[in-house]
Amino acid sequence: MDIIELNKRIEQESAFVDAMTLEISKVIVGQKNMVERLIIALLADGHILLEGVPGLAKTQAITVLAKTINAKFSRIQFTPDLLPADVTGTMIYSPKEEAFFVKKGPVFSNFVLADEINRAPAKVQSALLEAMQERQITIGEQTFKLQEPFLVLATQNPIEQEGTYPLPEAQLDRFMMKVVIDYPSKEEEKQILRSQIAAKKVAVRPIVSLENIICAREVVKEVYLDAKIENYITDIVFATRYPEEYGLGKLKSLINYGASPRATINLALASRALAFVRRRGYVIPEDVRSICLDVMRHRIGLTYEAEAENIKSEDIITEIVNRIDVP
Repeated sequence: MDIIELNKRIEQESAFVDAMTLEISKVIVGQKNMVERLIIALLADGHILLEGVPGLAKTQAITVLAKTINAKFSRIQFTPDLLPADVTGTMIYSPKEEAFFVKKGPVFSNFVLADEINRAPAKVQSALLEAMQERQITIGEQTFKLQEPFLVLATQNPIEQEGTYPLPEAQLDRFMMKVVIDYPSKEEEKQILRSQIAAKKVAVRPIVSLENIICAREVVKEVYLDAKIENYITDIVFATRYPEEYGLGKLKSLINYGASPRATINLALASRALAFVRRRGYVIPEDVRSICLDVMRHRIGLTYEAEAENIKSEDIITEIVNRIDVP
């Protein structure tokens, strides 16, 4: 595989990334990290979870992203009284036909926005498990394949808030990335103020087709991942399971369970997509380091000791990444 040729292909195929970012920035001020992560999830074919306090444009960012793509988009507002059938669909009896027929739910789309996903009980959140992993839905005795591309983009408010149910571990693990969103800077806030009180509202137009995305995904799969980078990724993940082997014995009492093999897979896929977004045909350690926190933060279980000492999974990951030798 010729890296120069691959770089040329990436240059051509990734042209839409800039166009998308520009289109999104018409509506979303700042939050460059969040927008970049949304595009990475789209290219790496991974689901994404955005967490932040209300009012930080999480839902709006996802809606705008979906509008820039010519695809089917549906939104599910998760509430405490939502039922699994409201998400996946159900069997309805037709007296005229004297038979049951399938009524498909909103999950049958290319992009599914699961808004405030932690406001619904675990049984509803789990209704998405099969869709997220197997890309299919079973209603009654029938199984339906979901359209490609299929992406779940979820938002949630921090767990400490009233009336929220923490997501089950199996569900969390199926998200490629969990991105924590912070408040905008003072300058950005002023920009938001100006754009919101302006008389003219900006309309977002679809500029990317599904074919563009499918082609780009094929190129992302060709991005070169060296054996040294593979070792680096597996070392980071293994250090969350057996910290004492990497000279991080003090973390042993803080970690209840380490990251799963999905962490390794998603770290590699996301690093590739990041290299693509940055117009490179190969992955460098910096790609892994910069995406590591978003891919890993929701995959590490903390002990009561860590919680008592107010240690977050981010602190543990940062310590591991700083300790592991960079190739």
